[in-house]
Amino acid sequence: MRKVSIATVAMIMAIALYFTLFWGFDALRILTSPTFGLEEVWRSQYVFGIGSVFHLGPVALIQLAAFFGTLKLAVAAICAIHVADRLRCLAGGTPSSDILEGGLILVVLITIASAGPAVWSHNTELVREQVIQLALAGLATALCMVERSYRKDSEAIAAMPSAAASFSPWR
Repeated sequence: MRKVSIATVAMIMAIALYFTLFWGFDALRILTSPTFGLEEVWRSQYVFGIGSVFHLGPVALIQLAAFFGTLKLAVAAICAIHVADRLRCLAGGTPSSDILEGGLILVVLITIASAGPAVWSHNTELVREQVIQLALAGLATALCMVERSYRKDSEAIAAMPSAAASFSPWR
């Protein structure tokens, strides 16, 4: 069971590191651009798709792009905090998966909002990109649940009194 736990922790760390790096760089690209990333048509199609649904003007499109950039930066920061927490726990202690799960909820919401316009415009490449990110977020959530159940089982075993462990009615 310990090997499953190590593999689980490694996968959670890898997915958190993925979102930290890729979403962090994407957020910095969006937030440092003069037009908040709208000049790159491929990466900003979800902003234009959402803008067309809500009939947004140019200023509102820029605000929407800045909003998505800020959310992506928040997810990257949350995942970076989780990676730092995991590294801190190597010295001893238990990690808090609640922080990562909050970030993964944001990932799911952003990904679904981004995948909607891609589905409406029948753009399979964008849908595939969003599905991969959604699958990674789902996998990380499932692995956090496995880790939490493993931790609860080990805490329940540790909480057992020593007399109950040595009780045997067939002596």
